[in-house]
Amino acid sequence: MKNFFKQHGLWVLFAAAVISVALAVMSYFSSSTASPLMNLAGIAASPFRAAYTGVAGWIREKQDYFADVQALRKENQELKNQIAGMEQDLRQAKADSEENARFRKLQNFREKKRDLGDLEPAYILEHSSSNWTSSLTLNQGTDHGVKTQDCVITEEGYLVGVVSEVGLNWCTVLTVVDTDTSLGAQVFRTEDVGLAQGDFSLMGEGLLKLSYLSAGADLLGGDLVVTSGLGGYYPSGLVIGSVQEIRTDDSGAAQYAVLKPAADFDNLAEVFVVKSFEIVD
Repeated sequence: MKNFFKQHGLWVLFAAAVISVALAVMSYFSSSTASPLMNLAGIAASPFRAAYTGVAGWIREKQDYFADVQALRKENQELKNQIAGMEQDLRQAKADSEENARFRKLQNFREKKRDLGDLEPAYILEHSSSNWTSSLTLNQGTDHGVKTQDCVITEEGYLVGVVSEVGLNWCTVLTVVDTDTSLGAQVFRTEDVGLAQGDFSLMGEGLLKLSYLSAGADLLGGDLVVTSGLGGYYPSGLVIGSVQEIRTDDSGAAQYAVLKPAADFDNLAEVFVVKSFEIVD
């Protein structure tokens, strides 16, 4: 051993000095710099940290987008509800306006036709027309004082027909062209009287005839024909229609007039039932 230190003592001291310096340097730098293993682990984990950061950012963006979409959907639904409410208000306002207009019209009509007495407004539920009959079904009946043989007119005072059957909240009206309808009539211009009645041969054309005219009756196309009021069964002065042409019956001995009704049955929606009237001389 003595020989070893004698021969290699300087090298041992030099090696110890180098080791001491190396340890001192490593101790100095270890306080602020990661160890090699820690540094290697950090380098390996760096791509995963970047990927996590990217995924987390993407998730946050999607969450923000979803929240914005939900907010927009909620706002859109609220706007739709507001629009629906406004549309409902507009429909109600329109219905109220139309109803007020009908009431004003009915009031004015009643003032102009005081002799008609009590009028009951009614809506047409059904229109039945064939070669055998022409009738209307209305939404008013006995619960509103409607009865058989009541006249039904338009707001202009045109005769629609006569009530033939009545239920609690409905009634059937035979129009002036139905073959079961027969009314006393008068030519407004000449004051000639006759009988306005439905006819099988004319009903399909929406026409009726004025029969039993006097031999000297001088009617012209376009002459206005109204109810005569004779007998007190129906009000006088209701417009039935106008003369379309004059014809001779099958016997060749008498003439009758073909009438076109003043009321447009196909386009009627509302009518008035004359529940009472005054006889005007």
